[in-house]
Amino acid sequence: MRMRTRTVLVWLLIAIASVAAAPRHSAPDALPHSVAMFLATLSGDGHTRVTFKASALGTHFFFEEPAGVTVYFFDGTGYRKQTFMRGATLSAAIKRFR
Repeated sequence: MRMRTRTVLVWLLIAIASVAAAPRHSAPDALPHSVAMFLATLSGDGHTRVTFKASALGTHFFFEEPAGVTVYFFDGTGYRKQTFMRGATLSAAIKRFR
C-alpha cells in the first residue's frame, strides 16, 4: 500500500511538472487581417524585434512604443488616431485622458 501511494505521488508530481514546464503564449486564436498586416509592418516583415504595450480606457486605445504613445479614439466604427505623445509612457498617457 505504501509503495502504491508513493508511485501515485511520483506520477502526480511528474504530471504537474510537465504541465508547469509547458511554454505559455499570448498569441490569440484568431486575428483580423488589418491587425495582422499592422503587426507585420510594425516589425518590418520580421526583420525588427518589436516591443510595445497597449491598453484601452473608455473610448480610447493607447499604443506605447519606444518613441512614445499613440492615442486612438473609437468613432463608432473603428479606432482613429487622435494624437501622438512623444516620449510619454503608457501610464502617463492614460492619466492624461482619465
